Amino acid sequence: MTGEDGHWIWDPALDTGIAEIDAQHRRIVDYINELGDAIGAGDGAAIAATLHDLVDYTLTHFSFEERLMARARYPAFEEHRALHEHFQQEVRDWRERFQRGEDVAAEVRAELRTWLLRHIQVEDHKYAPWVRASLEQGQIEKGWLAKTLDRLFGEGA
Repeated sequence: MTGEDGHWIWDPALDTGIAEIDAQHRRIVDYINELGDAIGAGDGAAIAATLHDLVDYTLTHFSFEERLMARARYPAFEEHRALHEHFQQEVRDWRERFQRGEDVAAEVRAELRTWLLRHIQVEDHKYAPWVRASLEQGQIEKGWLAKTLDRLFGEGA
């Protein structure tokens, strides 16, 4: 859902029921909105910094999500990871184009928003029950979760 200011407003229907994943998805939405603000302001330095942070955070999120699915023994893990790998190639292409001086910020913002929305609604909602069950049954230890979050996203993540 988009607000009057053009910002993407999080729809609770996108929640997976996995607090860590939902928080990461919301942070990606915040980055997408920040990128839109920087584009609107025509602030090249802010565009570059936000684009870098958005890409870095999204790729780190993929890594966390994959580790969580692997721990939960999600049966379609390889297929899900292949989707991430395909999208990561797109991200690398955007990064290369940006480094060559192309203005890709609006394209990245639009494509990432579209891809993320579909990916959460379809693919992430497929694995969510497996991960939730594994967490509830103690198959994924809280200690592992905290350590992995800290390692990937920094202290206090």
